[in-house]
Amino acid sequence: MKPINVGLLGIGTVGGGTFTVLTRNQEEITRRAGRPIRIVKVADRDVARAKDITKGAVEIVDDAFAVVTDPEIDIVVELIGGYTVAKELVLKAIENGKHVVTANKALIALHGNEIFAAAQKKGVIVAFEAAVAGGIPIIKAVREGLSANRIEWIAGIINGTTNFILSEMREKGLGFDDVLGEAQRLGYAEADPTFDVEGVDAAHKLMILAGIGFGIPMQFDKVYTEGITKLTREDIQYAEELGYRVKLLGITKRAENGIELRVHPTLIPEKRLVANVNGAMNAVVVKGDAVGPTLYYGAGAGAEPTASAVVADLVDVTRMHTADPHQRVPHLAFQPDQLADLPILPISEVHSAYYLRMRVLDKPGVLADVTRILGDRSISIDAMIQKEPAENEAEANIIILTHVTVEKTMNEAIAAIEALPAIDGKVTRIRMEELSR
Repeated sequence: MKPINVGLLGIGTVGGGTFTVLTRNQEEITRRAGRPIRIVKVADRDVARAKDITKGAVEIVDDAFAVVTDPEIDIVVELIGGYTVAKELVLKAIENGKHVVTANKALIALHGNEIFAAAQKKGVIVAFEAAVAGGIPIIKAVREGLSANRIEWIAGIINGTTNFILSEMREKGLGFDDVLGEAQRLGYAEADPTFDVEGVDAAHKLMILAGIGFGIPMQFDKVYTEGITKLTREDIQYAEELGYRVKLLGITKRAENGIELRVHPTLIPEKRLVANVNGAMNAVVVKGDAVGPTLYYGAGAGAEPTASAVVADLVDVTRMHTADPHQRVPHLAFQPDQLADLPILPISEVHSAYYLRMRVLDKPGVLADVTRILGDRSISIDAMIQKEPAENEAEANIIILTHVTVEKTMNEAIAAIEALPAIDGKVTRIRMEELSR
């Protein structure tokens, strides 16, 4: 049978891994796909490096548009990243009747609606398994494996850089800045780590998971995003004393009045499997009404783990290459005319439990004032510890865990606590999730 011809845009880390995996496992992949899949053209600005990686086996060009307009190419694999030129290239590939495979989470989260509409109109597939959680097949699991379920919530460690940093802070008792430097030296963090440590990368991925979980359009601007830069080793240690681990989670939930869509540091009970995912690994928990909570764990980045997802998409697209477009799995799991117009809740409307830490003057009556403020707003306390002041200090740390309340009520309580004369500075607030039901 005629081979499927692939044009590869970018042969950096993931592109090189994709070329390697596709070449090494060619026989196995052909048996699965039913026909050979071969990369025949590569576009990369560094032509010499591309030739070295491919050993002269394919045509190398420095113009990506020469790939997406080539009539001999069946599938375009976009691995250049970003969402300006990448968007142009993907839309041009679709316009030319080519299927697209991409690992570009920012592109899908920001421009997925336009891209999917163009693909539907042209009758081609856009596959993006590699855009979320690297080698973990989470897109296929939610979109196909759990299609019998009404998805209730999804919560995931979907950024390896921040998980490495938090794991090191907990295990070594180091501060954020020290561990960030180590992560950069080891190659886990970029020279400019903003997208990772401020939660933006995780927010891109969460938007995609919410889209396929609840059948809602991409609306990245509505994701609440909070990073890990303000976390201290003290809070991580106090959480540990109370039986919790701190992770940067992407969380999306189906609530009575809309969809929660948020990325932030989160306390998780240490007995949960996901709380024990350390280093640069990723894990996603998906709760369906029929199946209950399910956990997906693996490498969230790297050349071959991500290539595993890219090549799996190539196999899927090859299998469905000649199928009636109406018989294919919809991009966002639900039929395009059945996407839900559900509101995305602002963070003030989200329900959560909370970890609160405050510096207080060590004198009678302070704790009573704090508990009264919480009680007046029907915020119940689950646990509390008070640390004795260090020698020659007049202030102590009080740590409180609350039961679930709505965020706007907690905002009011924190403002009232911070206004007390005995409170020094701001109250540290970290949200808590049980992830049990």
